[in-house]
Amino acid sequence: MNWYDKLKQYFPIEEMKSKEHMEILLKEKGDVYYKDEGPHHVLMYAEFPTFLFIDYVYVSKESRGQGIGHQLMQKLKQKNKPIILEVEPFDYKDTDSTKRLRFYRREGFKHAQSIGYTRKSLATDESNTLEILYWSPSGENEEQIYNQMRKMYEDIHTYKDEEIYGKSYQPVDEVLTYEQDIDGDDIFHSLEQNKENEKK
Repeated sequence: MNWYDKLKQYFPIEEMKSKEHMEILLKEKGDVYYKDEGPHHVLMYAEFPTFLFIDYVYVSKESRGQGIGHQLMQKLKQKNKPIILEVEPFDYKDTDSTKRLRFYRREGFKHAQSIGYTRKSLATDESNTLEILYWSPSGENEEQIYNQMRKMYEDIHTYKDEEIYGKSYQPVDEVLTYEQDIDGDDIFHSLEQNKENEKK
């Protein structure tokens, strides 16, 4: 199975870029967009001067629990830049969602509660809301993370979108919002609450 099929098998259709889109990014933005591939993992990420964005990370089911995900995160953390990624909202019924969040919490990621992120999928034409997680080596605040997300969205997610898909993604101002001092639901708190409920 090639790297793209592995990703497609793991990620929902509304979150997937087309293979053509990703190959164009690797070719035309090869100084920014990278693929790290091994027998049991695929990591797609973008490295900008001031931050990193994890686009997709896949670890095969057979090799989970062997520390591959941790090693990949350590490799990125060594670059000493904030790391940003998108995750599906927490669903306590979904064991993958729970394991994923516990993994990122262990890796020191925070949930950006003041950043809203909803975009329409070109594949399904349905709106898809995701949460933003980030790891910050130098105490970057959520406003800085928001501004970095805007750059990533325009440079990576929407790169040549009309040429590739025949239609464009929504402009960044429709997709990303920033509300200072918002008291939203922290998905890590929801995760812990669910853990406590399981014990009862």
